[in-house]
Amino acid sequence: MCVVLLLFSIVMPTEAGKKKTRHRALPKPKTEQRIQEIDNYDFLYAGTDYDDSYYYDMEATEDLMEEAFKHIGARYRSGSKGPGAFDCSGFTSYVYGKMNIQIGASSRDQYARNIPISKSELQTGDLVFFTSPGSGHGVGHVGIVVDVNPNGTFSFIHASSKEGVKVSQSTDGYYSRRYVGARRVK
Repeated sequence: MCVVLLLFSIVMPTEAGKKKTRHRALPKPKTEQRIQEIDNYDFLYAGTDYDDSYYYDMEATEDLMEEAFKHIGARYRSGSKGPGAFDCSGFTSYVYGKMNIQIGASSRDQYARNIPISKSELQTGDLVFFTSPGSGHGVGHVGIVVDVNPNGTFSFIHASSKEGVKVSQSTDGYYSRRYVGARRVK
């Protein structure tokens, strides 16, 4: 019985890894990189209805996150586009700009320009939008998804008006009440 269970546990992760499909609309990664991506188990938390036109480029996402985290603690200043100080949309446009990707200047522009996605489709690097005290029910704040949990909650990095660039949780009372939507960068 133990031998059967051991064999089963060896075969199952290999078979499950073959089902991995990417999501981000980027050029197909090199074969070696694709093999490395298949070996991770993110597919366990993803939906099963994949669109093959999206390819998740792990290296580009890691570079994006590395750039974003370089600015943890940078102060907030309204209208600032970095690198010494940022407002929320200045931070997101600066980080994506370092990757040679133009996403729009304001949070409303970023919301309008990029691909709408549901909360269940979130991935690291996606943009998440919230209302702010001055925006009424419209978009007034933006951040970049850092991590998505299996239960649908997520963490995001953003330029907070009170604490500067930091990581927050979607479950924080302030943000959970103000969530507007998400966008995938084109």
